[in-house]
Amino acid sequence: MFTWGSTRSHIKTVSPLNWRLPLPIFRSATQRWDVRIRGGRDSAHLDALAWAQRAVELGAGEILLTSMDRDGTRAGFDLALTRAVSDAVTVPVIASGGVGSLQHLVDGVRVGRADAVLAASVFHFGEFTLRQAKQYMQAHAIPMRLQ
Repeated sequence: MFTWGSTRSHIKTVSPLNWRLPLPIFRSATQRWDVRIRGGRDSAHLDALAWAQRAVELGAGEILLTSMDRDGTRAGFDLALTRAVSDAVTVPVIASGGVGSLQHLVDGVRVGRADAVLAASVFHFGEFTLRQAKQYMQAHAIPMRLQ
C-alpha cells in the first residue's frame, strides 16, 4: 500500500528550485482517477486530485500528468482529467498520454488548461516534426519559441 510519507520519494529533481512529480493515472471502474505505481501496474489507492495537491504541499513544482488510459491510443489527452488537475493545483501541469494529431496538443492547453504538453509517438514515427507542432500551436495563439 502506498503512503503519503513515500510521496516525496516519487518527486524528481528538475533543478535546485523545482521538483517534478510524475503522476500516472488510470480511470477506475467507479470512474474516479486512480494514481498508479510500479510502472502503472498497481493502484496506490489514492485519488489523483488529492495526491497532486498533497505533492504540491510537499514541494512538487510541477506535475507530469499521464493518462495511462489514453497513452498510446492516439485519441487525445483525457481533457477532463487534465483540466481537473490543472484547476486543483497552483503549479504547472504537463499533459501526457494520447496525442495522435496536432490539434490534440492545442486542446491539451486550451481545453485541458495544461501549461505544457508532451507527445512521443507522433514524433517517433515521423508523422510530424517538432517544428510543425510548434508552428501549429503558434497558429492557434499558443506562444512558442521557433528558433
